[in-house]
Amino acid sequence: MHPEKQVINATEYLSLISCLPRCCRRVEIVNQLTMHKKNPSPIFWVPSVYFAMGLPFVVLNMVSVLMFRRMDISDTQIAFWTSLIMLPWTLKPLWSPFLGMFRTKKFFVVLTQTVTGMLFGLVALSLQLPCFFAVATVLLFLIAFSGATHDIAADGVYMTELSKTGQAKYIGWQGAFYNIAKVAATGGLVYMAGFLMGRIGNVYAWMVIMGACGTLMLLLGAYHGKALPPGGPAAGHARSFRDTLDGLWEVLRTFFTKKHIGRYIAFIILYRFAEGFVMKIVPLFLNAPAGEQGLGLTEEQIGLYYGTFGAIAFVAGSLLSGYYISARGLRRTLFSLCCAFNIPFVVYLLLAIYRPASGWLISGAIVFEYFGYGFGFVGLTLFMMQQVAPGRHQMAHYAFATGIMNLGVMLPGMISGLVSTWLGYKYFFIFVLIATIPAFLATCFVPFTHTDKNLPPDNPNATHAA
Repeated sequence: MHPEKQVINATEYLSLISCLPRCCRRVEIVNQLTMHKKNPSPIFWVPSVYFAMGLPFVVLNMVSVLMFRRMDISDTQIAFWTSLIMLPWTLKPLWSPFLGMFRTKKFFVVLTQTVTGMLFGLVALSLQLPCFFAVATVLLFLIAFSGATHDIAADGVYMTELSKTGQAKYIGWQGAFYNIAKVAATGGLVYMAGFLMGRIGNVYAWMVIMGACGTLMLLLGAYHGKALPPGGPAAGHARSFRDTLDGLWEVLRTFFTKKHIGRYIAFIILYRFAEGFVMKIVPLFLNAPAGEQGLGLTEEQIGLYYGTFGAIAFVAGSLLSGYYISARGLRRTLFSLCCAFNIPFVVYLLLAIYRPASGWLISGAIVFEYFGYGFGFVGLTLFMMQQVAPGRHQMAHYAFATGIMNLGVMLPGMISGLVSTWLGYKYFFIFVLIATIPAFLATCFVPFTHTDKNLPPDNPNATHAA
């Protein structure tokens, strides 16, 4: 990752600095010591940073729904407000340029983890207030803003500190621990809440859960204050509000004038297009009774098959995919990754046609789809890092790419309920398979602007680029 530094013996070094003024000598000694200070191995910070990234997102997106339901909030209010508070993760590209102008990326990672921890503590305290829903919703929105900002800075550290080969090697760990946070939240925290509710009541149980989230985020912030590398210096310092706006315009202009940017945006949107339809409908299909063409699973079964077994399979797929790309290169593997991501959706069509009663068959189908999901998703993430984001504003440009990706999932998700109601589950999943075709076409023809440095150095095609 870093070039080897020349080492000189003590006699030569003392002779060298003796020619310098005293003040310069001190600076030189500090610089020499700093040069030899090694950053910690990525294995000591990549898993924990991406666990910290996943936890607030999952708690806000999924766990808060169960919390408010247990506190007698209507489904209409829960659905509307818990969807609205997720808005910062879509809009985060708008303030991502500012993080590249001030302080180090590490500073923002540690700051947002600490702020998120304190806000979760305030959520816990707010649950006893008469107007708890309004107060908690505002606090959760602030957590979403802090979490989205954390994501920008954390991705910036990852891209700055790791070479392209390193990015490919650890991309699986990144996705794995993001999803371990999902298992911890939707499995561990929800299970703990259910255990406590029968003993201390709903309000106090959820106060304990929110307090636990806050404590965990504060501990992660303290750990990363020591373990996280700086992620490089700020790109520049704005001297006025006009300078800041000029900087934002520069980031926007350079993003949308990148070579092949139109084709890149189409690829990012279409790669997950079919998933956008599936994501909201599959849990409903699993839960719907047989009379409505569903599988009639209970919430406990869905949590076990879809939330636990599926998430573990995703982690396994993510880890293997990172090493697969590292060994063969992204350019040579991208189409196979797209296949792994999209083809397994066929299992839901088979389940809708045959509607098996065996839990082993159902969970096996879900595990197969989730493994492919994890294996294939890594390809899109790495492509955005290495082909779309590179440049002076790579942190901000990666945030723009992920925002576009979220939009590509959100738009089909918004109409998925309407389509499934109109077609029924069986024909809906046929429609989903048809919707995968644009992803295959986009992957076949997407260009590579930058050299694919994930290829092994002894590969004769290692230097080719589109």
